[in-house]
Amino acid sequence: MSSLLILIPAALLLGLAGLAAFLWALRAGQFDDLEGAANRILFDDEAEEEGRAPPPTGRSRDSDR
Repeated sequence: MSSLLILIPAALLLGLAGLAAFLWALRAGQFDDLEGAANRILFDDEAEEEGRAPPPTGRSRDSDR
């Protein structure tokens, strides 16, 4: 029973730390462009190196900054 006096506050502190980390990441913009990385992996960088325009992704990379 005495172990619960340690485990419950420890679990609450870890939960609050996880919530704080999530809110920090949310405010820092970590979740702003979820589709950009998924689209970038599909297209080669060769088009940019050869001077051709890359296929449109629907968003520009600098539009949110």
